[in-house]
Amino acid sequence: MRINDLKKRLRKDRPTTTISLKLPDDVLDDLQRIAPLRGCSDYHALIRAYISQSLRADLERFEGNPEVSVLIQSLRRHGVDKTIIATAMAEVRG
Repeated sequence: MRINDLKKRLRKDRPTTTISLKLPDDVLDDLQRIAPLRGCSDYHALIRAYISQSLRADLERFEGNPEVSVLIQSLRRHGVDKTIIATAMAEVRG
């Protein structure tokens, strides 16, 4: 991630948007149980931490290799199912 983008991400006064997210009850129970063990104030903070961590990893992977990102966008435009793309990416990674 570029340093300027990282600085913007670290600002506490960034605008936010409220969203609604449906999760299975057992997943929510697990999030509530794990949040304090991970040092999070509540499960909402844990969800944000999980999203941020995964997003940073994806940004590093795709920004480091912009051709991959362009290829994925092209495949989606041509109607390739997202599960097929995800399976192919998993095979490439490991």
